Amino acid sequence: MLKEADVSKKGLLAFKECLSVVPSLTIDSIEELPAKDMPDYQAIVRGEGFKQIVYLEIKTLGTPKSTREAVNLLVRRIQNDPASYGIFVAPYIAPRSAAICKESGIGYVDLSGNCSIAFQQIFINREKSGNQFPFKTGLSSIYSPKSERILRVLLVYPYRTWKAIDLAKEAQVSLGMITQVSKKLIEEEWLKKTSQGISLTQPENLLVDWSNHYTIKRNVQNNYYSMKPLQDLEIEIADTCNKMNISYALTGFSASNRLAPMVRGQRAMIYVSRNIDLVAEKVGLKPVESGANIILIQPYDDGVFWNAKSIGDLEISEPVQVYLDLKRYPGRGEEAADFLFREVINSRWQQLKMNMIAS
Repeated sequence: MLKEADVSKKGLLAFKECLSVVPSLTIDSIEELPAKDMPDYQAIVRGEGFKQIVYLEIKTLGTPKSTREAVNLLVRRIQNDPASYGIFVAPYIAPRSAAICKESGIGYVDLSGNCSIAFQQIFINREKSGNQFPFKTGLSSIYSPKSERILRVLLVYPYRTWKAIDLAKEAQVSLGMITQVSKKLIEEEWLKKTSQGISLTQPENLLVDWSNHYTIKRNVQNNYYSMKPLQDLEIEIADTCNKMNISYALTGFSASNRLAPMVRGQRAMIYVSRNIDLVAEKVGLKPVESGANIILIQPYDDGVFWNAKSIGDLEISEPVQVYLDLKRYPGRGEEAADFLFREVINSRWQQLKMNMIAS
């Protein structure tokens, strides 16, 4: 993360550079404002036939949380000075943060080359590049294997207030990992922190973002073919895993057919924790390079088995995990995922939300 002084210096240069695309604009002055309840800077911009007061609020992060704080401060200032205009400056302002600015009539400029400014008859808009200054903690991504364990728990129990130690125990991760993941989720405005603990308040936003970063290909997929009916195979594989004391859980179409049947998949999909070749041999599966109708998946993390439920005599992956595995899977995977979301995941979220309100 850039230091505050560096962001301020580079931010002012970026502001000047954005305005320079309009030759008729000149900056008469830029003054730092010392009061804590005021924006960081006031600029006087002159154009053909007008003079414009511009307030600049500069932050080291352009996350939704930081953006909203800056926008609220600028809006309060503009209410006291209606002829003025506000601009938020940060290292990078992502689309969600840009939307927060636009909703309140606030401009923005970032150090990654993006800007949106609109005052008087001036309109400057530039979407130049992605984030050149990613927000870093000791955590490289909230979608690392251990981090995802936390996300699963939060998505299964949204709106519930968690003590960090309880969440760490449930997700089987360290307290330090809870702190790092929470910090990122709070900055995205998906997680709320109070004196009572933390709670996921925007589960759908988190799930959508996770699905955009997720691919089932991170796992080791072992492709097989069998002439047997798929449902018979699933039962036989489950029995074999149970006898060998091997963890397993149905996912993909195999799971959605039992959780929210709509699209009948042409492939059985099952997580198997170990000894996949031996399980396949005992069931009589034939390894194939193409045309597989059953996929045994060795997960990159055992978190996929968390909260699996028994339906009949079969272990079924948590619906959130099934959704992730289907969402970008070819062959009507997205259709099955969306139906599972509507019928199972979201309906449960709404019930949990109603219960929280009632209590």
